[in-house]
Amino acid sequence: MKKRSVFATPRFWGFIGFALCFLIPFGYYRGFVPLGYAIVTFAEVILLFNILIIVHELGHFLAAKWQGLKIEKFAIWMGKPLWSKKVDGVEYILGTIPAGGYVALPQMAPMEALEGKNETPREDLPPATPGQKIIVALAGPVFSFGLAVVFACIVWVVGRPVGETEATTTIGYVKADWPAAKAGLQAGDKILSIDHHPISRFGGVGNSVMWRIMTSTDPVIPVTVQRGGQTLTVDVTPLVEPHAFYQRSSPRRIGISPAMETLIVKKVVPDGPAAMAGIVPKDQIVALNGQHLYGDGAIFDEIKANPTAPIHLTVFRNGVTREVTLVPEKPISPAELPKDGPQTDIGIDSWEPGVKLVHPNPIEQVGESAQAVIGTLEALFTPHTTVGASQLSGPIGIMNVLFMVLSSENGWRLALWFAVVINVNLAMLNMFPFPILDGGHITLSIIEWIRKRPLSMAILEPLQTACALFLMGYMLYITFFDAQDSIKMASNSGGDQEIKFAPKQQP
Repeated sequence: MKKRSVFATPRFWGFIGFALCFLIPFGYYRGFVPLGYAIVTFAEVILLFNILIIVHELGHFLAAKWQGLKIEKFAIWMGKPLWSKKVDGVEYILGTIPAGGYVALPQMAPMEALEGKNETPREDLPPATPGQKIIVALAGPVFSFGLAVVFACIVWVVGRPVGETEATTTIGYVKADWPAAKAGLQAGDKILSIDHHPISRFGGVGNSVMWRIMTSTDPVIPVTVQRGGQTLTVDVTPLVEPHAFYQRSSPRRIGISPAMETLIVKKVVPDGPAAMAGIVPKDQIVALNGQHLYGDGAIFDEIKANPTAPIHLTVFRNGVTREVTLVPEKPISPAELPKDGPQTDIGIDSWEPGVKLVHPNPIEQVGESAQAVIGTLEALFTPHTTVGASQLSGPIGIMNVLFMVLSSENGWRLALWFAVVINVNLAMLNMFPFPILDGGHITLSIIEWIRKRPLSMAILEPLQTACALFLMGYMLYITFFDAQDSIKMASNSGGDQEIKFAPKQQP
């Protein structure tokens, strides 16, 4: 008997559920997310996962019905049945663990070592032809791909928010003493190419600044920029930060971040210098000490270098530009600020990058998602890149992304776009010629077609079991790193780090 999505077995999803149930309250009590938000987000993650897996399994189920294969069970959710009913020889099940589902197909490749014996002995069933097996195996990815197109059509209508930091190729901040600074790169430089690859955006997979740095293989990479009316090429030696053996490997970095052409104040700390100077949320900070700002990093560096010196900001609000002078001061909370950062502050707690809605058509969305999968696989199997197996994400990693996605004003739009990406990933990765994946079943069926007979059970059973255990082990491996990321995010966002200033009388 073959149950699809064996990585979603009850024991595995029980482990994932335990991890999530720990991480969400931890994040809440650390002040990372409000309890209601955490519960809603967790429910949305579970709903998304269920939709993805169930639609995938539905493809296998309908194809098996069409081809006349024996179907023992079609289960929504895993674990002990809450409800079951047998109709026309098929047992329909609603499980107790809300984690996808499976289709039990005894004529497909066996998984008895992990899933138990078939209800119907294989020898009592007519063997499925290789063509039937290929159709059934292919139906899952086809349905996942179709679901991606459905989500892509929705995104086409409602739009996808794109931050200006994602779309720009202009450098907003150069970290002092890092490779980019040593090579002479400056804020305001527009990157044209990296390692001889043209650049179209700052983040993401493909022709982006960060991706080309991460996937470069030479010790020194050429970076071509436009500065004013000049085109310059500088050689930069990327840095790979050290990490412990139990931590996720670090990618190559050069110490730059994207420009924020509209540096908008999101939150102002009460009683801080910014609040006392009349700066309010939605104000746009245009310049620092007369120099155009491309990001908040320059303000950070200025305060760190001159902790108590006045700084002059140019503020734009409602069509009016004014000059504001602030004197950084030490907050009363927390008692100790990070030693590697400024020891004073001006009381602007967060910034809001400019965002616009774009309406990419479904072909463009699916194509970009497919290119991202191909690009990631190429980087994984290319020697000397810093893209490794530990940098991929599993269920908890996706939850982390959704937490960040849904925290924005247009989070639901981003979640719809993210669903396109995940479905394309699911469709393409399932086509890998790896036993227990759909591509593996297609490969075995092609071999059977050529040999005019199936592989022997003595070969198939241990092969399927070994591959299933390997895949489950890898899922646990990346979940280990995802859990560390969740804890780190919660710890760094704890409420005890909130900045407070001594109460003052408003002017």
